[in-house]
Parts: sequence; C-alpha cells; structure tokens
Amino acid sequence: MIQCQDCEHFNRDDQGRISFTCDPFGNIKEPQCLLKWQLIKINQMVDAYQATLGYYQKLAPMQDKLFKAMERELDDMSESDKWKYEEDEEEEDKNEEAEDTPQW
Repeated sequence: MIQCQDCEHFNRDDQGRISFTCDPFGNIKEPQCLLKWQLIKINQMVDAYQATLGYYQKLAPMQDKLFKAMERELDDMSESDKWKYEEDEEEEDKNEEAEDTPQW
C-alpha cells in the first residue's frame, strides 16, 4: 500500500498543513485512499460544526437579552391594550347575568 506522503496528490505547506488534490471520482490510486479521503472529509465537517457551535455560544447571551427585551415589550403592549378587553368582559358578564335571571 502506498503511503499518502509518497503520493503525488499529497501536499504539505510551510505551516505543516496537509492537503490532498486527489479526486475520489477520478484519480484515486488505491481503495484505501478512498477511506482516507472520507476520513479527511468527515474531520472537515466536524471542524465546521464545532466552529458553528462556537459562534452560537457567542450569540447565546445576546439572544437571551433579546428574548427578555421582546417579552417586556409584549407585556407592555398587552398591558396597554388591556383596557379594550376589560370593557368587553364587563359587557359579557352583564349579558350572562341577564340570561341567568329568570324573566317572570
């Protein structure tokens, strides 16, 4: 089995990062190369997911503050509109009382 560092599709930059130019649909040399390529792609996906989680963790405190502010605004709005609904409830109560009392 050929080792990756001996393959022509293997590249290492000045900082030691490894990259591959192999294409799993065109120029894979051995079946083990495909397994290694899949492992590399899975690691890239995990790195991207962890970066996304880190970003979400930074946003979490700001989201909490935003939700609390929105709840306060909604409470204030419902409190300011409360007078509209109190009149309707009083009228309904009067209508129910009138229906409950027998007419002689």
